[in-house]
Amino acid sequence: MSHAVNFVWNFCGETQQTARRWGKRWPSGYDLIGLKHGASRELGLHSDTVQAICKQFALSRDARKRPPRWRGRESLGWIPFQAVRAIRMQGDAVIFLKRRYRLWLSRPIDGKIHSGSFAQDSRGRWYLNLAIEITQSKDCGTGEVGIDLGLKALATLSTGRKIEAPRIYRRHEQALATAQRVGNRRRARAIHAKIANCRKHFLHEQSTRLVRENARIVVGNVNAAALARTRMAKSVLDAGWSQLRSQLRYKAVRHGAEYIEADERFTTQVCSGCGAVSGPKGIAHLGVRDWVCCECGVQHDRDINSAINILVSGRNAGLQLTEIPVL
Repeated sequence: MSHAVNFVWNFCGETQQTARRWGKRWPSGYDLIGLKHGASRELGLHSDTVQAICKQFALSRDARKRPPRWRGRESLGWIPFQAVRAIRMQGDAVIFLKRRYRLWLSRPIDGKIHSGSFAQDSRGRWYLNLAIEITQSKDCGTGEVGIDLGLKALATLSTGRKIEAPRIYRRHEQALATAQRVGNRRRARAIHAKIANCRKHFLHEQSTRLVRENARIVVGNVNAAALARTRMAKSVLDAGWSQLRSQLRYKAVRHGAEYIEADERFTTQVCSGCGAVSGPKGIAHLGVRDWVCCECGVQHDRDINSAINILVSGRNAGLQLTEIPVL
């Protein structure tokens, strides 16, 4: 089925190229679906799967303003479906296209299933992912916290607590290099999977704790994608900032907390006590981790001061402020 999914995806790409070659408008997801009526039975796919592929192709293309990559033998397996009628749960198994697949349930499935997919990881294991509608609960904490993301400390909180970066990739870097040097691709994939799982587990622990303790979470909008193109790329990708923010966002919605991404410009330069712009500036002063305000004389930890300013900026998000209110 995953090969058939790749065939449909590549057909969408070929249709896109043909329209472009002849100067026609880009076909929408519904246009692509119309070109594939009756193909699901020949391909051995559910009709919902074919429709989901066409819609996802159009969404990916419109988001990047260019056709997505072709799917080949090296692509990981992916079989989407978009409606409840495509699958049927039966205890610890799922019925899909009259075939029964046993599952290891990581959690009970309670709620209305809206969509989902079968997905393969790099080690060849298959997972069933379900988007389920559940009731929102209000079991978050009562506090509020500003979070400054960094590399040495993964997250510095406005309360003064620091979450040290686990540097999981650095722990396995030597073993990974050895496996790659001898050409052991299977071992290299296993190490990559272990790194990803350990990072995800650590971030889940920290994000869950933050949501349980706070009703308002304000995070700086650091551009991880831009920093990933610098010489700090390995450390930035190892930190997992985007993954942490994503987990905080959906867990805040689930538990009734407020999640805000605030502008972090000038947060390290402004004194959180008096508002004077007297802190370290520019790349030359990145090594300055502690400084004293020349106006009020308060001594600041660079990261904690930034977290406090981020929290203040988040409090005023409803007023559509783009900078720290004291500026």
